[in-house]
Amino acid sequence: AFCNYCTVKGLPFDIPQTNTHTIQMNPSLRRTFHLVRRTMSTAPSFPIAAAIQQKLMDELQPTHLDVINESHMHSVPKNSETHFKVVVVAEEFETTKAPLQRHRRVNGILSEELEGPVHALSIVAKSPTQWAKSNAVPPSPTCKGGDGSLPKK
Repeated sequence: AFCNYCTVKGLPFDIPQTNTHTIQMNPSLRRTFHLVRRTMSTAPSFPIAAAIQQKLMDELQPTHLDVINESHMHSVPKNSETHFKVVVVAEEFETTKAPLQRHRRVNGILSEELEGPVHALSIVAKSPTQWAKSNAVPPSPTCKGGDGSLPKK
């Protein structure tokens, strides 16, 4: 049987946890799969980003969601999970017009993360109508050095 993990451009986007995963594809893609698999298996896991994504998915049922770890742009150790940008598009925001109310909703959902490991959260919250008009996401500002409360690199 063909692998449902390898349907988009022949590459795996969800790497199975088992080593017994068998797929049928041409040899060049098989090699790519094994290289990606080996690289992914040695990459660090990011539990905070996963928790942010899961909570926003559960609460808002977004039509679009990006959870972007921007920690590398700041003075923190490698592979930190302290600075994030979320881009969330949800039907709920059709009736919640004020950006402040949208941000409060997202902050409320992520209150546990904001009390602990997350130092900074940038939020782009749009309705599907707004997203259809413009899916532009402003770049994050450059790091100004912080207040010294985070561990150094």
